[in-house]
Order: sequence, then structure tokens, then C-alpha cells
Amino acid sequence: MSELKPGLCSRFTEIKNKLKEAEKSVDRKEGSVELLPVSKTFGIEAIIEGVKCGMTSFGENYVQEGCSKIDLCRNLFPNNSLTWHLIGPLQSNKTRLVAERFDWVQTIDRVKIAQRLSDQRPAEMRPLNVLIEVNISNQESKSGVAPEQVRALADELLKMPNLKLRGLMCIPEPGETPEEKLIPLRAMKTLFDRLKEEGYEFDTLSMGMSGDMAEAVQAGSTMVRVGTAIFGPRQYTTQG
Repeated sequence: MSELKPGLCSRFTEIKNKLKEAEKSVDRKEGSVELLPVSKTFGIEAIIEGVKCGMTSFGENYVQEGCSKIDLCRNLFPNNSLTWHLIGPLQSNKTRLVAERFDWVQTIDRVKIAQRLSDQRPAEMRPLNVLIEVNISNQESKSGVAPEQVRALADELLKMPNLKLRGLMCIPEPGETPEEKLIPLRAMKTLFDRLKEEGYEFDTLSMGMSGDMAEAVQAGSTMVRVGTAIFGPRQYTTQG
């Protein structure tokens, strides 16, 4: 696990202020972009401290790590409604763990995974919010579907009763300059808007992280995923 550095609340406040400035700079309404703190590799103490700072949602990359935090938080905060997003890859042998615990899965890129999540979602839980991950930069090392494959996958997801398709997510190839960063982000926004015009009821475009948050807001993101700038540097170990 990564070591949580002092000053979490001040860093969280600083990022919230930067997000407000980014919204204002492009004449977007304050609060139109959701800030998702990404707590991967940090232990339960980071979640506890984050809740004290006013965080109500968390993004996790690793299934087993995220599930253990969710289970602990159910006991620690029985009356506190935290929202949990899986933002990392999901293997078919771990779909039940996710279906029984998470509120969102942002990395759907296969019908098989989606079908398992829908089938394994407990009846007493609300439908699982899902986003289609798009490989907008056509990177061989990245997961996600090609832009031209989004419609076919979306049509399959809409048939699944225990999933609620909310929109799209991407992790674009990092650019060196603001303009380079904007190219894939704008391409995502164009795809998102086109699909909405075609009748897909999307409301969430998840793009932008610590290094390209301002550009993502400029391009039209509705959710930015920020980890390092809030929680600090990470130490990585092999996760599941």
C-alpha cells in the first residue's frame, strides 16, 4: 500500500478550486464536472481521512483491493452512502465481486463481461452504472473498444436489465502540450455528442486525470478522475 502524506484535505480543496477555475475559464457552470478521487493503492486510512475531508465517491483500479475497502466501509460508515467506481480492467472471474459491491464500472469493453455483471447483480441493488471504455488514441497497449465499435456494444448493453449505460470513458495517449492533449479529448466529445444525437441517453463523459484535467474540462468532460494530485505519489505492488 502507498503511504498517505499529510495534507489530504488541503490537496483535495486545491483540486476542487482548480476544477472550478477550469470550468469558469471556458464558461461552464460551476459543478458541471464531477471530481472523482482515485484512491487506488492507498489503504483504508486514506478513505477514512477522505470522508472527513468531504469525499463521497472513490475510484479503484484493482478489484480485490477495492472490494476489501468497500466491505470495511460498510461497517465503518453504515449510514454513509459512499459511491464506488471501478476504473481499472475487469476479468471475467472477478465480475461477481464487482457486481455485488460497486456502484459504477467505467471500463466496459466486452459483451461477455457486461453480461456477467448484469446476471450477477443482486436483485435488491440498483442497476449497475456502466461506461463504455473507448480506445480513442488507438493504443495497442490499452484496453477499450474502437470508436466505430461503440454503437454495437452500447446496443447490447441496453438489453441487459441490471445495467444502466451512462456514457463513455477514455484514457487517451498523454500529450506533451495542451493542444496535443486536447486532440483525443475533443474526439471523444464529438463521439459522445454524436451518439446522444442518435438517441443514446448518455449523461457521463469520464475523461481527464491529474495531468490533463483542465484540457478535459475545456473539451467537455463531465467527470475527471484525480488520484496523485489528491492522495500523493503511489507505491505499486502486484494487485488483483
